[in-house]
Amino acid sequence: MLWLGVLLGLALPTQAQGLTIPELRKRVYGEGGFRVERVLEERPGFTRVQFSHLSDGLRVHGFANLPKGRGSFPVVAVLHGYVEPSRYRLLAYTTPYADFLAERGFLVLHPNYRGHPPSEGSPARGLRHPYAVDVLNLLAEVRKGAFPQADPARIALFGHSMGGGVAQVVSLVDPGLKGVVLYASMSGDERLNLERIRSWSQGRRGGEFFTLPEEVLKAASPWTYLEELSVPYSVHHGTKDAQVPPEWSFALCRRLKDLGKPVACLAYPAGHLFRGEADRVFRERALAFLRQALR
Repeated sequence: MLWLGVLLGLALPTQAQGLTIPELRKRVYGEGGFRVERVLEERPGFTRVQFSHLSDGLRVHGFANLPKGRGSFPVVAVLHGYVEPSRYRLLAYTTPYADFLAERGFLVLHPNYRGHPPSEGSPARGLRHPYAVDVLNLLAEVRKGAFPQADPARIALFGHSMGGGVAQVVSLVDPGLKGVVLYASMSGDERLNLERIRSWSQGRRGGEFFTLPEEVLKAASPWTYLEELSVPYSVHHGTKDAQVPPEWSFALCRRLKDLGKPVACLAYPAGHLFRGEADRVFRERALAFLRQALR
């Protein structure tokens, strides 16, 4: 497929180069520079710390919830959805999920991504694959011993909305993952995502990528590579979600089942961010899946 290689190398705008699934698979992750910046909070069951590491030469921050005790603890990376980067804060709206998991014995990572204060760099525009690079670099640091109490052989992802889209990319690049929870996830078809982003932003974002050849967008889309998926998925979506179409998750589930991949698919009478009983049931189901995947 030499012709596709030429397209990938020459047709992509600067901000998209190196961000297709095949290109991401060729990279080496773990740029070093990991450090714990400070202790943020002591809870009865865990300690919250701020950390940072290097990704594409940028110092990217996040927080980790470290369970009390020596470990080794299974690891879950909680990947947040879209928040206007200029308004982003270290403790995002997904912090309650990180805390819920840490209180139940998981070492939880909550990366900020580049361009989200206090992380360096500019936010991703259109394709969110630079955030996948940040996550892949972080997971490489964990496997090199950044957190001595972490079990590097037991790592899973939990992604909401945009973070679910990021999780799909990471799961097709990192075969060492043990499971992925998708919660009101964006699509694995990048054309659908870009169309939605352009609509949300009233045409201000995402449009530049529609000049790309169709094969390039396919090469950037996790959907294209689902036959190669080796990670079990647990997919959750609210039927009343007005931001991300539930059908995107339902289509993913149908495709994975057709391919014979391990997947659990669950719907809720809820919106984009679950509340009340729907959230309680979702947490318990996600917990059961992660315990099984990381046992």
